[in-house]
Amino acid sequence: MAQQHGIIVLVDVANALRERTLDGNAYWFDNMRFLGSTGEGGANLVTIVPGTYYLDGSQATEQVLNWLPAALGAIPPTVPRNYHVEQARRADQEALANLAALGTAGTAPAGTAPAGATADVAGIQRLVGRRAARPKSSRSLASGRVLDVTGRVAGADAAAAYNPPAPVITDITGTAVDEKIIYPAQYGSPDMVYDGWYWAATVDTSRPGTYPYTMHFQLHELVERNDELVWEPVDLTAASSIHVIKDPKRNAFTGAGLGALPIPAAPPTP
Repeated sequence: MAQQHGIIVLVDVANALRERTLDGNAYWFDNMRFLGSTGEGGANLVTIVPGTYYLDGSQATEQVLNWLPAALGAIPPTVPRNYHVEQARRADQEALANLAALGTAGTAPAGTAPAGATADVAGIQRLVGRRAARPKSSRSLASGRVLDVTGRVAGADAAAAYNPPAPVITDITGTAVDEKIIYPAQYGSPDMVYDGWYWAATVDTSRPGTYPYTMHFQLHELVERNDELVWEPVDLTAASSIHVIKDPKRNAFTGAGLGALPIPAAPPTP
């Protein structure tokens, strides 16, 4: 069975959008540091791909890379998939309750609003929030609620404090792909944390060496257009590398090659 390598890309979305670059705004991690991966937590991760050969030099198996992007400071990806919907529904219920309370608050002459009603209605409108409309631009996204950094539905006046969606990987290119060292593709799975989609690649381990690759990301920037909040996509790239080594496949218990595990003799009976 192929060994699975996990690579997490943590993106500072706010800074990346402001600077229009992922340089200095993407932090790479993998689960192979104990075998020699370098650059953990920075922008120059080199992922080790080891353990692919038997002691006789024959190739044992391919390896598999899995990339998982995440946004720095975003709502954790482990929350339920319906989190945004539930938050929006709760905000609407609170708004309706406030409207009901407003209708019974005090008395006022016919045709006039109770004292403070205008301010209360404005507050309720901010609470409900505005749905992002699809503008005429071809770069628009589907409509949806906007959450602030606390997970509550935000209105148009909270654009500076929104909770950014997770980065989306759109492609993987570069030397590792051109030389057919890795074969990347997007896959579907029951993994609900990433909406059932993730990027992975099989690695050809028959050619040891260091191979760079380029990860293509799509971030989403909240902009106001025609008095509506719109998620506008911004495409950026970041680079990383893999280092394929010709390392014998060893028994993790004994450090030797494949074979029977040594069984210690039973202690003598006293």
